[in-house]
Amino acid sequence: MSQENQNDWLSEETEGQLAIDVYQDEHSVYILAPIAGVSAADIDISITDEVITIKGSRHPGHEVAGEKHFTKECYWGGFSRSYVMPIAVNSDQSKATMKDGLLRIEIPKDEKVKTKVIKVNADTK
Repeated sequence: MSQENQNDWLSEETEGQLAIDVYQDEHSVYILAPIAGVSAADIDISITDEVITIKGSRHPGHEVAGEKHFTKECYWGGFSRSYVMPIAVNSDQSKATMKDGLLRIEIPKDEKVKTKVIKVNADTK
């Protein structure tokens, strides 16, 4: 494989994928994403009661022409990830923090019961 083909995934036209872990406790759903080298100002999070989307951008900390690199494995540029929430959540109460390159999003579970049971009455006419 040529060097040019090996680095196609590094082009700025390609959007990178964000790896996440999702787990829950009694009260909330948590999303963790390692995002080293990205400032909190370069991350946008949008959330509904069903889907969360995390978008951001990694900027290289150096200016070097491609032919000067011995190895270029880091992804620089835009990345995003959308995730369908596995349970009902309250997106209005969500919060996100960034510490040591780890994005942590906490989304409280929705306490409301969205299913209503109705009784079927027999038509006696």
